[in-house]
Amino acid sequence: MARKSAEVRKNEIVDAVLALADRGGPDRLATGTVAEAVGLTQPALFRHFPTKQAMWGAVVERIRADMELRWRAASAQPVPPLDALRGIVAAQLGLIRDVPAIPSILFSRELHAENPAMRAMFRALMARFHRRLSLLLAEAQKAGEIDRAVDPADLAFLVMTIIQGLTMRWSIADRAFDLVGEGLRLLDVQLAAFAGRRAEALP
Repeated sequence: MARKSAEVRKNEIVDAVLALADRGGPDRLATGTVAEAVGLTQPALFRHFPTKQAMWGAVVERIRADMELRWRAASAQPVPPLDALRGIVAAQLGLIRDVPAIPSILFSRELHAENPAMRAMFRALMARFHRRLSLLLAEAQKAGEIDRAVDPADLAFLVMTIIQGLTMRWSIADRAFDLVGEGLRLLDVQLAAFAGRRAEALP
């Protein structure tokens, strides 16, 4: 049997970390368990990732790459700014649905107390997402689709709050509802408020 390349092994390790973090939570994830899941010894695992922090860095990099790929796909066609906003939000929620370890990682002790490099990576990623939303909301203001009286950066934070709160509700509810569909419904309620309309007036 041909020996697997380092790149293939690293991808397998990242896959295993995401699967194990989803099942048992990031804070209880041990490198020995990860090594066993991919059929390696612990020393062999450390040849690919010399520290646990480096392993988590590769996980965040995978999430970043997947996220930005979905953002680009959602922005591929020229559409009005609020339609583009809906596409970006749907892409973000679709990633969370497809990689359900993300909420566990975002609320983990590993992220908030033990791994400052990982926290910095997520902070930068969230800043890029916020900037994308802010730009689209500013375009919507120029087009007269939403109220110009509020800073688009603040509006973007409110949209992000919908995603974060809904993700927590979805996780606690054992993923029992359509995350993307519910997110877009709540987004339309929020956009109606941004436009100064009553949500009941939406078709």
